Amino acid sequence: MPIFDFQCNSCSHQFEKLVFKSDAPAPACVSCSSDDVTKLVSAPGFRLSGSGWYETDFKTGKKKNLAGNKEGPSDTAQ
Repeated sequence: MPIFDFQCNSCSHQFEKLVFKSDAPAPACVSCSSDDVTKLVSAPGFRLSGSGWYETDFKTGKKKNLAGNKEGPSDTAQ
């Protein structure tokens, strides 16, 4: 679920709020109840890193290296 950071332009209070639609109006300030709130740009709470973790995890046998496999399913679909 998307959690966004907001800052109140009236009292400068920063807070996080769960917002279901990205184009939804900003919520009221939790400190002063003002509607003059700005969405802040923030980093996600997690980071995916490493080489090929998505390809190699949870796979066994010959399916482990799909990118290096010349006979893989991605080549037949093109």
